[in-house]
Amino acid sequence: MNRTTLGLIVGNRGFFPTHLCQAGREAMLAVLAEAGFDVVALPAEARQFGSVESLQDARACAEIFKEHADRIDGILVTLPNFGDEKAVANAIRFSGLDVPVLVHAFPDDAKRMTLADRRDSFCGKMSVCNNLRQYGILFSLTSRHTVAPDSAEFRADLARFRAICRVVRGLRTTRIGAIGARPTAFNTVRYSEKLLERAGIAVETLDLSEVLGWANRMKSDEPAVVAKLQRIQAYTKTDDVPRDSLDKMARLGVAIDRWMADAQLHATAIQCWTALEEFYGVVPCTLMSMMSDGLMASACETDVAGVVGMLALQYGAGRPAALLDWNNNFGDDPDKAVVFHCSNLPADVFASQKMDFQEIIAGSVGKENTFGTLSGRMRPGPFTFCRVTTDDLNGRIAAYVGEGELTSDLLNTFGGFGVAKVPHLQDLLRLACESGFEHHVAFTLDLVGDAVAEALGKYLGWSVYHHR
Repeated sequence: MNRTTLGLIVGNRGFFPTHLCQAGREAMLAVLAEAGFDVVALPAEARQFGSVESLQDARACAEIFKEHADRIDGILVTLPNFGDEKAVANAIRFSGLDVPVLVHAFPDDAKRMTLADRRDSFCGKMSVCNNLRQYGILFSLTSRHTVAPDSAEFRADLARFRAICRVVRGLRTTRIGAIGARPTAFNTVRYSEKLLERAGIAVETLDLSEVLGWANRMKSDEPAVVAKLQRIQAYTKTDDVPRDSLDKMARLGVAIDRWMADAQLHATAIQCWTALEEFYGVVPCTLMSMMSDGLMASACETDVAGVVGMLALQYGAGRPAALLDWNNNFGDDPDKAVVFHCSNLPADVFASQKMDFQEIIAGSVGKENTFGTLSGRMRPGPFTFCRVTTDDLNGRIAAYVGEGELTSDLLNTFGGFGVAKVPHLQDLLRLACESGFEHHVAFTLDLVGDAVAEALGKYLGWSVYHHR
């Protein structure tokens, strides 16, 4: 993941102590540097220590933001004193940036409330937010109304805001490759390319015959194919897999890699079921797992909307995401379910895994044509889940987001699997059924539900249910 760059606005109001802006700016810059952010801001030698108070200050700040618009992911407004509400709002409006905004206010010290040191940022933050709302500028808030920059609470606020910025920028510029047609039996993964395009998400299609044609034309001793085979064998255990199957995987992997590079794609959704097995002789699960593990999310059954959910989690967490089925109940516990795929889960989510054959399809196309799945259990721990769908009937994109825990409950099955515990799971499943959400759901082993929900709902304008 690239470093996140913030545009910094230090608010000031002249009849409050200006020295607070100098110290506040320096403190905030130190915290941002420690947290790994790059910063674009008025220089310290600018009037009033690089703070923004007047119309002229707002213009100057906006011009600097415009110069770096291609790399600014979000804007941080910090108020060491009351701040000038109009100057802050004008700086953002004049910049023309459409990025997430976080509003922060310094806390007062009850022992330093004289005119020389009193901040009134508590009050000023409300005025700034009021103006941002009047201007139609969307913004986020810190967990506490006022908070010290060097506190653990603010560090958590910054981590959450970083995730919001990554999701918004990532999804607004995402390019997804759809390889093969939607499997006939899977009406559930229908989606609207037009609604995704309106949101900035482009979909490039590729007929399955083309990618198989490219793979079949390759020679097994081509350097790219040899290198791909070595990467596959380094990625997972392949001891029980026929050499011919591994060779086919390597050639298919090179074909997909080249197409993704040429089309400048960030993710893929692949048909798989069951044309690849019948007419090429492997399942693409390991290749898809490797792509997802390398932060190029890949979903099966040509579930393009599903891979959008994977990307939302991937951008938010900065780590791989998986796509699974809400697949089985787990005993009589209403808050537990078995999550499963056959599988293409990234190595990041497994406790352990190995390459195997696809037991479900093997009965119809032959075991020898179904090698390539990754089999193993997901490791226990907290996770965030997300499902994105194009609600064509209402002309909108919808999603649900929530958090839960993968447990260590005993379960003997095949494929990639885990036991998920989600509070009030029955309410979520009822909503999914009544709202027409698909049976696929994206997982990442991190807690970023709040950030992803806010990014999708507030900044992207999607209809989002945040499950708690």
